[in-house]
Amino acid sequence: MPFHHPPSVQDVEPKRFTPRPGPAEANTPHDSAPPRAPVRPTLAFMLRHPAHWLGLGFGSGLSPIAPGTAGTLWAWGVFVLLQQVFSPWQLGVLIALSIPVGWWACTVTARNLGRDDPGCVVWDEVVAMWLVLWLLAPASWQGQLLAFALFRLFDAAKPQPMRWADRYFKGSGWRGGWGIMFDDLLAAFCTLLVLAGGRHFGMW
Repeated sequence: MPFHHPPSVQDVEPKRFTPRPGPAEANTPHDSAPPRAPVRPTLAFMLRHPAHWLGLGFGSGLSPIAPGTAGTLWAWGVFVLLQQVFSPWQLGVLIALSIPVGWWACTVTARNLGRDDPGCVVWDEVVAMWLVLWLLAPASWQGQLLAFALFRLFDAAKPQPMRWADRYFKGSGWRGGWGIMFDDLLAAFCTLLVLAGGRHFGMW
């Protein structure tokens, strides 16, 4: 029987099946980016953002060996210089301001490095060491050296309560940034506690 009308393309070619997105796919944003790969800390990275300057301890955190110790040594040297310029109460204000500013710097630097708690971020060691030396002053260089050694011991070994703080605040964002700062502040507190106890019992 002849066709009154020629067959259309739809009648000749089979229809293509286009699958519909499932619930999980429909709710997934198309512009969601995968997690960023960790970035290697370099001098060029430090120069990209003011927070990186603080976070990396003005370059002391770029040390290939023991960046935390290098940052603490840098903090000790800078504190001795600051004592020649500022009065004790001015130093106290500077240290107090360095805590919230350091929280911001550590958060931004860790985020841009793509890591939760990078070892090169040493501003936490800087502020904590400044706090120890400020509360310990006036102290001889032997006393400052002992404070340096005790602080590094607490910061590196992370006994309680530093271990709790390091684990509880672990992560990215502002919570993780505060965790970077908080465990070192606790290490500073423990250092001062040991120094005060030793002085009370006449050990030094």
